[in-house]
Amino acid sequence: MEGASSSSSSSSSAAAALAVQGGRGGEVGIRVGATNIGRLRCTARQQQGKQHGGRGGGVTSWHLRVFAAVVGVMGCVLLAASLAMSALHQVQFRNAAISRNFRGLQELKQNIVRREKPDQIMHGRLLQMATSAVTKNGSESEDFAQWEEPYKQARKWTPCAAKHSLADEEPDEINNGFILISANGGLNQQRVAVCNAVVVAALLNATLVLPRFLYSSVWKDTSQFGDIYQEDYFVNYMKNDVHIVKELPPHLQSLDLEAIGSQVTDMDISKEAEPSEFVRSVLPILQQNGVVHFLGFGNRLGFDSVPVHLQRLRCRCNFHALKFVPELQQAGSLLVQRLRKVSAMQTEMDKQLFGNNMVELDPAAFAEDHAAGGPSRYLALHMRFEEDMVAYSLCEFGGGEEERRELQAYRETHFPTLAMRLRNATVSPEEQRSLGRCPLTPEESGLILSALGYDGRTFIYVAGSQIYGGAPRLRPLTRLYPNLVTKEDILTTDELAPFKNFSSRLAALDFIACASADVFAVTDSGSQLSSLVSGFRIYHGRGRAPTLHPNRKRYAQVLSEEGSIAWGGFRRRVRQMVEEYKRVSPRPRGRSVYRQPRTPGCMCRAAGDGSVDF
Repeated sequence: MEGASSSSSSSSSAAAALAVQGGRGGEVGIRVGATNIGRLRCTARQQQGKQHGGRGGGVTSWHLRVFAAVVGVMGCVLLAASLAMSALHQVQFRNAAISRNFRGLQELKQNIVRREKPDQIMHGRLLQMATSAVTKNGSESEDFAQWEEPYKQARKWTPCAAKHSLADEEPDEINNGFILISANGGLNQQRVAVCNAVVVAALLNATLVLPRFLYSSVWKDTSQFGDIYQEDYFVNYMKNDVHIVKELPPHLQSLDLEAIGSQVTDMDISKEAEPSEFVRSVLPILQQNGVVHFLGFGNRLGFDSVPVHLQRLRCRCNFHALKFVPELQQAGSLLVQRLRKVSAMQTEMDKQLFGNNMVELDPAAFAEDHAAGGPSRYLALHMRFEEDMVAYSLCEFGGGEEERRELQAYRETHFPTLAMRLRNATVSPEEQRSLGRCPLTPEESGLILSALGYDGRTFIYVAGSQIYGGAPRLRPLTRLYPNLVTKEDILTTDELAPFKNFSSRLAALDFIACASADVFAVTDSGSQLSSLVSGFRIYHGRGRAPTLHPNRKRYAQVLSEEGSIAWGGFRRRVRQMVEEYKRVSPRPRGRSVYRQPRTPGCMCRAAGDGSVDF
């Protein structure tokens, strides 16, 4: 009796264990239960054969054992069925949860689309009037020269820097050592540093080592001089002015220049310093150690106290010696030809920018455009409204508290010194704007163009990287002028591939497109690209390369009267503001020769009797 009970109990436990372990639902549990019933029947028959039967107690005991076994098996079956139903319920629950989560993702995506930020508009009333004006522009007679230089005196100024070199001066055979510079900033800041270094090398009778470019956390570009400019052309063009080598001699390469006191940072030299400061502070180090390393070298040389022969050297460097590498020249020529819808380049500007590396296009590709009226004109707009510029300006642009937090976070990361200064001082965004220190938004740039009479069909090339605020910030401009394009729209992905992830090389393409444009519009007077392109157009444009240059301080005053000013008054004041900058005059004191090259040593002016000034 004890043995039978033990056997029944163990069989029942085994059935339950197998049912649970199988875990395949009711079918598996039932199959396992049936197998165990068969085993139990076999065991019962064996036990029955061992009994000598005939005794009532034995029969009764056998029936009890069979009954107990059957009850145990049925319990196992019920347990297996219960587990199977539980598993099925869990699967159904999980499927329902996944379905709910999927619907949630779909709704989230839809909400993101629905919650896209509205257009960033700061001057709604003026924008409404401008929208009406651009449809009428071009149909009325205009008193503003939109595509031409209004002052013919501009054509009397011609390039002169190429005609002279330091070989024409009294040569100095003394060489005091080597000058090495590591220039900071982006492409255009580095270009200025290179030409300033040429002047300093000539001033100190030193050999210039081919400049290096520092990596910037803002620009994130590893490009070096030879990736952007033609090294051999640069060295050969300047050889009669400054001796230039590609690297330091071996005996100087192993020196720790900082340790021996030969490293000069921007903290050691005044901003826009006079040449005498370099002679006084740097020349003794150069003579003692044979080498000086300028680290940073941002705007360290002034403009007003530089002798004419050294000023000429700046212009020789900037306007003649620095030629983009063939890959950039070829891509640039493709860009400009497609913008103009022509298959040939013939202007002086084209020769300077592309040299012999212009890509020949099939004239048939532009046959339809020529039949429709010849080459198209385009306006280049340098939209300097990237996040770094916006954050550094300390201005506000209608984005409220979210914008303030975002820009402050950017300053903490990229401009820690400025962020620290703000903790101890209060800067008024309104005052910054009234002083003309705020970059123009795309909307404000569009208002200027509409006031100047450019109609909504005007083809506009936009230079610059990512616009802060994205599409909502750009839409007010694109609704006024839908024909906006960038280099990414004009060049194919394959054509842009060699320059991808290299901001300086992409900036070089913007430089080319802006320099070649029929009209160049500036939005930030402090931008180096705008400064260099403006000067390049003055120097090589032969008086046929107009530039639109608003006065941001005066423009801020006009915009402050938005609530009451009529469109006619707005248009008149904007035109006066732009026309004043177009007046032709020699470089004013304190202004950059790179921006305004009409200065002795750089450009010459033809007099009425045929003689030449400067």
